[in-house]
Amino acid sequence: MTQGNALRQVVPQPQSAAVYSIAPRPAARAVMEPRCANCCMRSVCLPCRLDDAELEKFDDLVCTTRRVARGQTLYRAGDKFEMLYAVHSGSFKSACASRHGAEKITGFHFPGELMGMEAISRLEHNYDAIALEDSEVCVLPFAALEAAARRMPELQRQLLRVLSGDISRDQGLMLMLGGMSAEQRLAAFLLSLSRRYGHMGYDPERFVLRMTREEIGNYLGLSTETVSRLFSQMARDGLLGVNQREVELKESEALMELVGY
Repeated sequence: MTQGNALRQVVPQPQSAAVYSIAPRPAARAVMEPRCANCCMRSVCLPCRLDDAELEKFDDLVCTTRRVARGQTLYRAGDKFEMLYAVHSGSFKSACASRHGAEKITGFHFPGELMGMEAISRLEHNYDAIALEDSEVCVLPFAALEAAARRMPELQRQLLRVLSGDISRDQGLMLMLGGMSAEQRLAAFLLSLSRRYGHMGYDPERFVLRMTREEIGNYLGLSTETVSRLFSQMARDGLLGVNQREVELKESEALMELVGY
């Protein structure tokens, strides 16, 4: 199966809920020890710029991988911070709960991306990490990673690049929520997904949404009805091709013009 066909597989729709309820913590299953040198995500993950000798040393840091079933949590807000997690397969959302139990989604995470970095300052996680589909992560003990970064300058530089990328995404979200119309928000979100899928080596113009319309609306500060209406409108205008969760960006330049940033 090619990468493109694999990406276009229909993913079972996660259950949605109007109220954010705390489910029992799952037992994230540990599996066999990974080898970064043979990983299909090596070119986009944290050790992507390491040479063979450095990569072998980095391999020793990855203590295990964990499988997380769809809808289950990898870690919860308030958990002690000890590990970073690199998404190997699948996808996650980060979310927190209001005092009234309502969910607020703060980000989505895809293969090759790190999760848990927001916890470095306070040494505890600020959000829940919830699998959008059956997923797998590589577990990186932060203390060992920090020590290795001091010995390997290229690893340190790459870690700083990842941290910088996270800050940029947070700033982009603030811009969307503070200064964009509903149509601009959705267009910016789709363009962001396009860049991230392209970075992973997939088709940046045609991809499958791993999240529901409700989750997209939650992240963008829009109602589910508004998101559905905008998808239909953009399809009528010839900007998108939409088939359930599969999206094709037919006019990327026009979407960029629409966003205006």
